[in-house]
Amino acid sequence: MPDIHVSAAVIVDDDGRVLVVRKQGTTRFMQPGGKPEPGESPAQTLIRELHEELGLQLDEADLQPLGTFISEAANEPGHRVVAEAFATTIDPASASVQAELAELRWITPADTATLPLAPLSLEHLLPIAWPAHTP
Repeated sequence: MPDIHVSAAVIVDDDGRVLVVRKQGTTRFMQPGGKPEPGESPAQTLIRELHEELGLQLDEADLQPLGTFISEAANEPGHRVVAEAFATTIDPASASVQAELAELRWITPADTATLPLAPLSLEHLLPIAWPAHTP
């Protein structure tokens, strides 16, 4: 199964909500982030992707490494996603849909029962954000 390498952000606001995004032409929500360009570190990839997709201005000091996580890819059947994940916090008003994004949502643990979420989010990243609410 071919691997897709990405960087992903677990972004939590002051109310404990987590930011998820949905790319145009897809149905599942996931953590913001994306694939690296040649020569980029995982943190550099994430900083660029968050700027392109959400208009955020972050630097490496804003990112807390969470580790590497592997799940079935949400939008590319037969592939695994290998994500370098980072945590950060932002003002919700500073994020806006840009680039290839169709939608962004700030979700609570209750939303996980009804919102179509990527396997990486459900299996690994949301349990980091909400350890007391792991299914």
